[in-house]
Amino acid sequence: MFCTQLALSLHLHKTIGMAQRLIQEQTQKQQQLQRLSSQQMLQIRLLSMPIAKLEEHISAEIDDNPALEPSKEAMDNERDDIADNDDDTLTDEQLTEKEDRKEAMDDALEGFGKDDEMPTLPFQRRSDGNADYEEMMYGDTTSFYDKLKEQMAEMVLTEEESNIMEYLIGSLDDDGLLRKSIDNITDELAIYNNIYVSQEDVEKMLGKLQTFDPAGIGARSLKECLLLQIERKKDSRLKELMRKAVDECLDDFTSRKWGEMKEKLGIDDMQLDDLLAEIKKLNPKPGASLGETESINSQQIIPDFIVDTSEDGDITFYLNQGNVPELTVSPSFTDMMRTYRDKKESMSQREKDAYLYIREKVEHAQGFIYAVEMRRQTLYKTMKAIIEWQQKFFRSGDELDLKPMTLKDISAKTGLDKSTISRVSNIKYAQTRWGIFPLRYFFNDKYTNSNGEEASAKYIVMLIKELIDNEDGDNPLSDEALSKAMKDKGYSIARRTIAKYREKLGIPSARTRKHNNQR
Repeated sequence: MFCTQLALSLHLHKTIGMAQRLIQEQTQKQQQLQRLSSQQMLQIRLLSMPIAKLEEHISAEIDDNPALEPSKEAMDNERDDIADNDDDTLTDEQLTEKEDRKEAMDDALEGFGKDDEMPTLPFQRRSDGNADYEEMMYGDTTSFYDKLKEQMAEMVLTEEESNIMEYLIGSLDDDGLLRKSIDNITDELAIYNNIYVSQEDVEKMLGKLQTFDPAGIGARSLKECLLLQIERKKDSRLKELMRKAVDECLDDFTSRKWGEMKEKLGIDDMQLDDLLAEIKKLNPKPGASLGETESINSQQIIPDFIVDTSEDGDITFYLNQGNVPELTVSPSFTDMMRTYRDKKESMSQREKDAYLYIREKVEHAQGFIYAVEMRRQTLYKTMKAIIEWQQKFFRSGDELDLKPMTLKDISAKTGLDKSTISRVSNIKYAQTRWGIFPLRYFFNDKYTNSNGEEASAKYIVMLIKELIDNEDGDNPLSDEALSKAMKDKGYSIARRTIAKYREKLGIPSARTRKHNNQR
């Protein structure tokens, strides 16, 4: 009986032990996944940043983490010697840095072992030249997104609301419209930013964004964009007519079915003329008025890639590093880590706290350095694939030489995820022999003609322009006629698509072109 109880007791003890180990292993795995997720989030954030934004972020990170520092070329050559040299052999700059680093370390270690929270180190590394540099590069021409963020800064928002608002602003297209669904925004916030909010939370912040200037920003459709602008007008009979016209007769308006509009709205010709004049004052592309368009002046931006094409047609490129320094983990911190590890068994509680603090800062610095390097490799790989795909354009500079190319194409060529390619191409620019282009410029939808040959959307646009340039001025081609003419060339392009491309070229409708010619 005693033996049976002993066996059961041993078995129970063994089972409990196994359960505890499983729980411990599961906890460790969860912690590892959490750390991995945090590192991935960092890499995603850095990947989305253009070079100017990256400079700011790295500077702030150096300020926040004393274990992270820029490595200077002069110090790189002397680093091994400096550790053994007397202070008399150091330059004034090196002496000041050494003293500042020592003082920061002393301040940090002073609070270890106390019950309150670990102190943060006020270690300033930002140079005085940064403000002048930013002013020189940007002057008074603030970007589309910066102008919206300036308005955002004037609002009282929680941290979560600020994160949602910033993501919404970053999701707007060049026209200032939000093409993504609220459902997708919610998913992306969770997946890419580790922010878990409801669709109602996103809708609420979108409503606030839609109060920003210019009116129409953040709209999800042309109709919503126009209605947002109408709502800001003073109450009047004309305002009510505009709202009803856009809400109920937008298709009639775009198709110029004036008779049907008059019938639906119950108005006469004079009232229709007044109504149309006011509607035409509305801006279907409010983002364009904020200055971030594809024709943005090259002096207002800093290219992320420099592409050079020689006279022989050889294409080379490199990443613009700007003022981004080479980063390294502070030797002071690594020396402290080594010292504490050597006496790990005999450490006091204060020393253990110090060791944990230093290790955390070092690991964070190492993770940040790795994320910066991954960003560099990803950008390089993506641009290399784009140049290989579009090498004909980079040699000629002729828009017609741009081949059809999608995110999926570059994703397959690089082995990178399509969302990664999208982030690389967002708000980044390439300086070429032919000018500075946003990376989005090189991506084209493709059309296939009746012979099975592929053509880019830009090629289709150029064909449409050619048709209009050669038309009879007294009898200009309607969008329907242009669609038929394109079909004769082997490309089946819908009338609505023709209208979209015509508007993109800034060419008025056939009726307006005829009217202008007659005048």
